[in-house]
Amino acid sequence: MTARASAIRIKARAGIVIAMAAFLGVVAFFWPFLVAPGKFGSHYAPPLIFGVLLVIVLCVVISEIAEGGINSKALAMLGVLSAVNAAIRPLGAGTAGIETVFFILVLAGRVYGPGFGFTLGCTSLFASALITGGVGPWMPYQMFGCAFVGMLAGFLPRATGRREVLMLAVYGSVSGYLFGFLLNLSFWPFSLDPNSSIAYLPGLPFTEQFQRYLAFDLATSLGWDTGRAVTNFVCICLAGPAVLTVFRRAARKARFQAPIRFAPRGAADGAPGTPASAR
Repeated sequence: MTARASAIRIKARAGIVIAMAAFLGVVAFFWPFLVAPGKFGSHYAPPLIFGVLLVIVLCVVISEIAEGGINSKALAMLGVLSAVNAAIRPLGAGTAGIETVFFILVLAGRVYGPGFGFTLGCTSLFASALITGGVGPWMPYQMFGCAFVGMLAGFLPRATGRREVLMLAVYGSVSGYLFGFLLNLSFWPFSLDPNSSIAYLPGLPFTEQFQRYLAFDLATSLGWDTGRAVTNFVCICLAGPAVLTVFRRAARKARFQAPIRFAPRGAADGAPGTPASAR
């Protein structure tokens, strides 16, 4: 079995904060089924309010993770991979659902652990939005969705060789569908004519409302989500073995969780009389 090298250690308090953030994220995405009709006065208010809350929650979570154990080596790796993801995302440009940002996110979360995957999902989408001009009320939802794609990759069961690559490819494909399914919830209530049979209709029972959303997702988003899922599967199958090898070699060299010890000056300089074990 391949050993994992957690670049960012999640302590108990950070784990609790992430669990609370996950709960708020579920509420933010599924607000059409949870918010009472007329509670906010309009359909536009809930996604904006929840978007601001998600930004605040993400800042709190990242600060908790950083306090729990992110060192300079992990921070450097995070910066490099965030820049790489931000640079390659425009290559797909979302055409026919093709998204090139997810496969590195899945592989990095797998190798460097759930804390690193969560943080990389946030920083990658934030950097990409700044580069491509994609800043808007949808950005917090995209950041949150990608954060959980990277984090859950770190919790996948252990495997090696082709089985590991196949497992990651299947996970990347499934996460491509789930990402699109969740992101559509953030704008579905105000994207269609209210008289449409697949539009959001306040006050309907959950089952009928959910059937309307499923019909909307299948009619408008299934093709794009399929493109994302296929892209993830193909990229991980083709590039996964090489990228996993590079990531793990970098983790061994960096030794993210190795304790830092300060030796006396004489030991550092190799002064005479200093025991060899202390040099």
